[in-house]
Amino acid sequence: MWIYEKKLQYPVRIKTPNARLASVIVSQLGGPDGELGAATRYLNQRYTMPDPQAVGTLTDIGSEELGHCEMIGAILYQLTKGLSPAEIKAGGFDQYFVDHTLGVYPTAAAGMPFNAASIGVKGDAVADLTEDLAAEQKARVTYDNILRLSDDPDVNDVIRFLRQREVVHFQRFAETLRHTTEKLNQKNFYAFNPEYPG
Repeated sequence: MWIYEKKLQYPVRIKTPNARLASVIVSQLGGPDGELGAATRYLNQRYTMPDPQAVGTLTDIGSEELGHCEMIGAILYQLTKGLSPAEIKAGGFDQYFVDHTLGVYPTAAAGMPFNAASIGVKGDAVADLTEDLAAEQKARVTYDNILRLSDDPDVNDVIRFLRQREVVHFQRFAETLRHTTEKLNQKNFYAFNPEYPG
């Protein structure tokens, strides 16, 4: 179904390991508003979309979010590669290290492992696309918060790229919500569809 390019969507070249920075960036992999949750949400929501354009948008963005998981994983790997136990402890990455060594593991910065409970899939086109708009804004805010905490230009370059993609996704979901709502209204979908109680 997909063609996989064996390169990241945007280059990740971190020169300076930093356990403290890794401990916050990990949230964009497995946190409540992270890339893994976004990919899972969008790729599952597409099945019940009544409009091919919405299906295409969710497939495109969901696939891109999987690529963002790779980028966050690359950042985490490069930020922690070669750190000594003393550097890990000093950087506050020791609790993560105890459970995962330096393996890339989806968790929130607060320590809660990835959990599908934060993924909104309702099976209603308007509800799901509205959820997606909010999800992209929450991801953008998380990237904003990372930028507030990071002074590493190599990391910030990649985070800014990812943040900008959240803005683009928000815009695409807004267009898709308008288009899908218009299509549903033309069919009086919500008013006359017995599967949707009024």
